[in-house]
Amino acid sequence: MRPALLDPLFAPITTLEGIGPKVARMIENVVPADLGGREARVGDLIFTLPHSVIDRRNRPGIALASDGAIVTLDVRVDRHQPPPRGNRSVPYRVYVHDDTGEMALTFFHAHAAYLEKLLPEGEMVIVSGRMEWFNGRPSMVHPDHIARADEAGSLPLVEPVYPLTAGLSIKVLRRAIAQSVARVPDLLEWLDPEIVRRQTFPTFTEALQRLHSPADPTDLSPESAGWRRLAYDEFLAGQVSLALVRARTRRLAGRPLTGDGSLESSIRDALPYSLTRSQEHALDEINADLAKPERMLRLLQGDVGSGKTVVALLACARAVEAGGQAAIMAPTEILARQHLATIAPLAEKAGLRVAILTGREKGRERAEVLEGLASGAVNIVVGTHALFQEPVVYKDLVLAIVDEQHRFGVHQRLAITAKGNAPDMLVMTATPIPRTLVLTAFGDMDVSRLNEKPAGRQPIKTITLPLERIDELVGRMRSAAAEGQKIYWICPLVEESEEIQLMSASDRFNSLLPVFGTSMGLVHGRMKGAEKDEAMRAFKSGETRVLIATTVIEVGVDVPDATIIVIEHAERFGLAQLHQLRGRVGRGDRPSTCVLLYKDPLGETAKRRLSVMRDTEDGFVIAEEDLKLRGEGEILGTRQSGTPGFQVARIEYHSDLLETARDDARLLLTRDPDLESERGKAVRMLLYLFGRDEAVRLLRSG
Repeated sequence: MRPALLDPLFAPITTLEGIGPKVARMIENVVPADLGGREARVGDLIFTLPHSVIDRRNRPGIALASDGAIVTLDVRVDRHQPPPRGNRSVPYRVYVHDDTGEMALTFFHAHAAYLEKLLPEGEMVIVSGRMEWFNGRPSMVHPDHIARADEAGSLPLVEPVYPLTAGLSIKVLRRAIAQSVARVPDLLEWLDPEIVRRQTFPTFTEALQRLHSPADPTDLSPESAGWRRLAYDEFLAGQVSLALVRARTRRLAGRPLTGDGSLESSIRDALPYSLTRSQEHALDEINADLAKPERMLRLLQGDVGSGKTVVALLACARAVEAGGQAAIMAPTEILARQHLATIAPLAEKAGLRVAILTGREKGRERAEVLEGLASGAVNIVVGTHALFQEPVVYKDLVLAIVDEQHRFGVHQRLAITAKGNAPDMLVMTATPIPRTLVLTAFGDMDVSRLNEKPAGRQPIKTITLPLERIDELVGRMRSAAAEGQKIYWICPLVEESEEIQLMSASDRFNSLLPVFGTSMGLVHGRMKGAEKDEAMRAFKSGETRVLIATTVIEVGVDVPDATIIVIEHAERFGLAQLHQLRGRVGRGDRPSTCVLLYKDPLGETAKRRLSVMRDTEDGFVIAEEDLKLRGEGEILGTRQSGTPGFQVARIEYHSDLLETARDDARLLLTRDPDLESERGKAVRMLLYLFGRDEAVRLLRSG
């Protein structure tokens, strides 16, 4: 049960004064928490941090105030000038002066009686707002604050500015946040005293106060002690919950998987090449994990074309040698069939039976696969998430390999754990994930990296080209196709949409038909599985030379003799996606080219992306750049469960705190696995505050 102390923060925001259902819906658009369909709570508002500040300590005097500056002025009210009767379009002006000069305070659609009471003639008042100079005359339109000189204390000198949405006023949001912060109860300290001392962290409540009621603009820097304290709290909550998932997954004892190496050496003999150093190193790490009695939980990171599938197959061989079965799960059917095409010929040479199971297998074919899995006749099965659904029963599943991990969150890791007798788990990703993000999303896993390309792979030349030169490009493509080269042409959309004037895949196909005729194919996400497979088969076999496609071919499609990829409207794609797409070529022994077609004028970020693509092929360098340009939530696909869309922490400023948080979390749980100590109980509060309730449930379920 959640501690009653936290109840005020879990109340809906409609319990705050002045927040009805309509305003609550607007506020839900600005809170950083992933609400996932629930209504916003008071606790979500405390982590809605200001993005900038208005500094009202600037008091230059009227004549010295620069245009556009926010200033605070001590002035005497001279006279009121209401608009002519019946003409509401003319503003109401109040003239004021100080020792340096005179100016007008300007109000549209004003109520005279209200202004006369607020600004009595002859009185000294303090006004604060943005200065505007027009024809040498200063004015301030609708000052943000007006106070009598004797009420100067009520004027906020440093005022936080929050993210807003249409219809939501800054005053309403500010008041709601102030009420939320006031409801934060006195909480026990969950941080290790040594970390607090070393980092000079304030308390949790003090940190919130400094950010929501800053005394100085520097309080709102992500590098301030207050912000760093909250970022560390968020990292710690994430790392503790990942460590609990890891402990839970490991607690289900695995079993040592060792074999005589006979299947593995048969597969190695069938390979037309020898493994790279990093493949051998990753295999050593995997085999060492498999040999232990604890379960393996390992992430295999390899850039496009670094040979992850072969490493996976050799791990499967080890599992079968030990008397069990292995399953390889891919996110899409295209990818599952491709794994099958790579794995089956090699596995069959070693006498292994491989089957496929996706949503497409029906009737008798499906029944045979299910029977083979239940009887143990099928050694290795490849498929989509259908592999881990209810009706599938394995005789002895000992190894589960999951491809393209960022689509599978922590919950799915636990679901796979339930199949078989707690199978060892190897997760593969072709999206190079920066080290900091590996810690946040996969802190529960050990990591192996493949950072070499297999022998014989050629570098890919990347060039950028404006759309105006497309005719020249098509001419070159025609010559390349005539020489027997294969070309991918990627478009961002399936069909033309009203809103975005981009060339869609079907339009581009039609426009190139007169040039390439029947030697051209089309693949997009709205086609039926069989149609996609047929288009891919024709391209692979060489019946078609040019394949117009959307990003469905982004992940894993393997045509070793494709040597050119054109990416149209490259400025619309993220770096990671451009890198994935480029990896469709350069898979054989011929030099390859990637053409990035862009539409001028380019924004700064798009320029940076395209130049990074030109300068490097190293996926890990690209991933680090992508992190700087886009922020962490985007890189792992959407901000879904199991991916780190942070509320407070900003990776680019706070990554140095991540490793400390991970070590802290592991040490804490080694000493206090059930979080029963004083600090452990405080950390339970922290988990609830940052929405890590599922981790607390793991504690309870043992």
